[in-house]
Amino acid sequence: MAEPLPRHLLIPFAGRGSPACRAALPSLRLPNLEALLSRLSLVETDTQDESTRSPPHERALARALGISAPDGCIPWAALEAMQSTIAEPGDKEGWGLVSLCNWQVGIDDVVLGDPAAIEIDAAESAALLAAAHPFFEEDGIALHPSATPGRWLARARIFDGLATASIDRAVGHPISQWSPLAEAARPLRRLQNEMQMLLYTQRVNDDRAARGVPPINSFWLSGTGALQAGIPPADTAPPTVSEALRVAALRDDGPGWAEAWQALDAGTIASLLADYTAGADVTLTLCGDRAAQRYAVQQRGLVGWARSLFDRPRAPSVLEAL
Repeated sequence: MAEPLPRHLLIPFAGRGSPACRAALPSLRLPNLEALLSRLSLVETDTQDESTRSPPHERALARALGISAPDGCIPWAALEAMQSTIAEPGDKEGWGLVSLCNWQVGIDDVVLGDPAAIEIDAAESAALLAAAHPFFEEDGIALHPSATPGRWLARARIFDGLATASIDRAVGHPISQWSPLAEAARPLRRLQNEMQMLLYTQRVNDDRAARGVPPINSFWLSGTGALQAGIPPADTAPPTVSEALRVAALRDDGPGWAEAWQALDAGTIASLLADYTAGADVTLTLCGDRAAQRYAVQQRGLVGWARSLFDRPRAPSVLEAL
């Protein structure tokens, strides 16, 4: 009989410090999560403040894939380009993720809307890429379509070593708080202004207005950097990343976040607990705004097992620490 395969589940936004989500935290009832945590051991904690460009879940995923990079330079675009065979293994050129988005203009600030909420399809994404291509090309940036509509892969030397903030850090915040400030980013800020004027004239946005969906009026750059040769190793099994909590967390929808957590507990977490019971070597990584905690199977003595049975961790306390 084959041995159960190891499973690693990574949960972004497991803890959230925004007001409504924080208010919902004490009432969370997550019995499967608590049962699983009582059986696993905390083996690694990564805690930094909320000023980091790379949030805890991205740092944890990078570490699981063997990627080592400074803050804001985890090369997600280069990784996607290699996996989709746009880039060759060992390609040392810098890459970046260009995410089309809606900038929400207020009285005092311009706020980044969540790109996941703009409801762009593949045809719109392709039409806008064709229109934008000459503008990026003038600055020596080659654009390629991504598997995700509304997101493009950009290749240029300027992206190697340029620190940029993750979308998940910037959504809902003023653009000025997270935009790259390095001198090397000046051409990109000019390009961003040009794209805003170009997007304003596109028929795609006329059609979107007729459908009552937000206009696409700018882009956000993230995931910049070059991928080290041989990373990730060929035998690396990537974690399963749950997106169940993302939308509610970024909108600070406390009831929606709690509801999503309870569905996650009843579904995916319960499945992971069942895998553990069947003998699988499971790993659970919980990530919040400031910290990531990795839990794994470790041998325990009799005292440790007794403590796990009678001193079960409470989910709100664990998640509040994230």
